[in-house]
Amino acid sequence: MILILMGVSGTGKTTLGNMLAAQTGWTFLDGDDFHPAANKAKMAAGHPLTDEDRAPWLQILHDKILDYVNAGKSMILACSALKQTYRDTLRGNLPATTVQFALLTAPAEVLADHLAHRQHQFMNPNLLGSQLATLEIPTDAWVISVDEPAKDSVAKLMEHLREAGAIA
Repeated sequence: MILILMGVSGTGKTTLGNMLAAQTGWTFLDGDDFHPAANKAKMAAGHPLTDEDRAPWLQILHDKILDYVNAGKSMILACSALKQTYRDTLRGNLPATTVQFALLTAPAEVLADHLAHRQHQFMNPNLLGSQLATLEIPTDAWVISVDEPAKDSVAKLMEHLREAGAIA
């Protein structure tokens, strides 16, 4: 299974991804690591990315997903995946049983607080509003509240993985 932890900045995708990888033994990849330098510079300057900016990055992530699927390995990917078209690119022709999305959510004020208390190399906290406005809520994702301790969110993700038969 490929599990994509999605949501706006400040939902803890990287934190939860690392914690989940430690519990499952799966590889964790942070989608932010695959952004081209131009995208990172644009976000650091406080400018939201366009669909055109994101397209090559999403294709790189889709190719990473295919690498893991073709190798028969499970993986966790952190990626905002804000729009359905982005999720469609990430999943490609793979079935929902192979690529599962988990939407991480919290009230905007909680997310703003998370962003105020972290260091990120290029994600400008002022972009939260544009990300929230862009987010298209998926109908096929697990919804996980991050308005609680991270260990509780990971426990809920582990429960979903067990129910899906992805882990014992």
